[in-house]
Amino acid sequence: MPPVAAAQDRFNRLIRGVAALPEGERPWCAGVVVAAGRGQDVLVQAAFGWAVRYAAYDVATDRGVELPRERWVPMRAGRDAGRGGDTAFPDTVVRDTLARDTVFDLASLTKLFTTVVAMRCAERGEIDLDGRVAAYAPEFTAAAEHGITVRQLLTHTSGLLPELPLYEYDGHEQRLARLRAEPPTTAPGTARRYSDLNFLLLQRIVERAAGRPLDRLVRDDITRPLGMTSTRFRPPRAWLPRIAATEDQRRPWAKLDRGMLRGVVHDENAHALGGVAGHAGLFSTAADLTLLCRALLGGGPPVLRPESVDLMLTAPGLGFEVDQPWFMGELAGRGAAGHTGFTGTSLVIDRATSSFLVLLANTVHPRRRPADSAPRAAAGTALARALG
Repeated sequence: MPPVAAAQDRFNRLIRGVAALPEGERPWCAGVVVAAGRGQDVLVQAAFGWAVRYAAYDVATDRGVELPRERWVPMRAGRDAGRGGDTAFPDTVVRDTLARDTVFDLASLTKLFTTVVAMRCAERGEIDLDGRVAAYAPEFTAAAEHGITVRQLLTHTSGLLPELPLYEYDGHEQRLARLRAEPPTTAPGTARRYSDLNFLLLQRIVERAAGRPLDRLVRDDITRPLGMTSTRFRPPRAWLPRIAATEDQRRPWAKLDRGMLRGVVHDENAHALGGVAGHAGLFSTAADLTLLCRALLGGGPPVLRPESVDLMLTAPGLGFEVDQPWFMGELAGRGAAGHTGFTGTSLVIDRATSSFLVLLANTVHPRRRPADSAPRAAAGTALARALG
């Protein structure tokens, strides 16, 4: 068996048990789409389970209320977009090469796109990574007063809180006013603490520096050059049949009462800010994310220069997390870089093996549960072993 085909076979056999998809008592997710490859070869594009399965969540029974079976929507994996040709699918996988692949709410994978936009701004001389927030967005008075830099936002060393309840404030201006006035709780540059606020500030910096809103910057700098036709903020209504449902979003487990969500951003703050936010809000597909992974593995063109890719993907990473076995499994350890998203999404790029893994799931359908990245890590280990 040729090496690529052998790796496909091993990965398919290993990936079958990763998500224990929809038949378990407490399934990890309703469904998932997995795309993995090495260099320009796609080893697998596979869809398991259901993009839409539940109408609601029942508090009394602690279970999802299932839709009639004929209204369940299967996950779909898109056709291979690049070299490598054939994709191998397990027997239990839904396969329909004529169907367009499932669109997911990426949640915090959005931060990777905001990072790439920031690096493009740096390449054009519009921002300096070691420049201070005050130089670009002086209205963020607390960040300016404490000397927070762009690099500290990208490395989560600003000292800012992980999040603020912006969704509780009335109106866009009140929400921005709270964000502008929020001071760091530790001295910038002294400790790492993951924060959505870093990327909300970064959004304002790149928008101010480039003179365009973030959604246009993502389109102009990333998705259009790469041909990512199924990636955008605020997806149009015509995309709805392709979009995976997320959560029956209600208090007390959620922060807002919005009901079952599909085709609108899950993150409450991103929703409150109009659906375009530096930390969350993008929708995309596994096939589109594969195009981004290949570009970064190839050194960056047509999106970034190689030196920018090195800065992003080399420890400690800019925007990207580096060597995190808790979600990368055995891919971690030689400089693998990636990120996760609250809705069940993840992406890993391993330049040591020239491989990538995209795993998009709807783990919050029908409602959020305590975080569990064991299936993500298992998928990373499966790919690492398949590449042997």
